[in-house]
Amino acid sequence: MNPRLIAFLKLFVLLAVIVGLVLLFPQAMKFVELAARELRYLWWLVLLLALAVWLIWGLGKKKK
Repeated sequence: MNPRLIAFLKLFVLLAVIVGLVLLFPQAMKFVELAARELRYLWWLVLLLALAVWLIWGLGKKKK
């Protein structure tokens, strides 16, 4: 598999997990709605999403 396909699959899995968690836990959807209204909660949501992206793409890279 080429790196572009692997990156696409990782993005797809990340989106599927987010949708699955929102469907599994309705409170998560309420938190996202609250975060959209309240800026202080939105920053936590953005930081959690950035951490997830870093763990998926940044942690698996080999050092040169």
